[in-house]
Amino acid sequence: MTTPFQIIYTKPYIKHAKRFIKRHLHLLSQYEKTLKLLELNPFHPALRLHALKGHLTGLHSISINLQYRISIDLMIEKNKIILIKIGDHNFVYQ
Repeated sequence: MTTPFQIIYTKPYIKHAKRFIKRHLHLLSQYEKTLKLLELNPFHPALRLHALKGHLTGLHSISINLQYRISIDLMIEKNKIILIKIGDHNFVYQ
């Protein structure tokens, strides 16, 4: 069995997440499942992990659903995942 990844919640992320959940309470269960899966296996196909380009090079994105995403800094060698932003496509990729 592989070691789970450690998820690190930054202060800006927590601020975004609180606002996101307040606006999208109906997605809370799906959001929580996404984070659990991310912790266990960030490469699971359901997360649709992909590297970002342009000014976001070095970061990755996972999907909560087809509309909402979480941008992350994935540090594979240290088994750490730093959450950066949560929101719709335009917000996360700006």
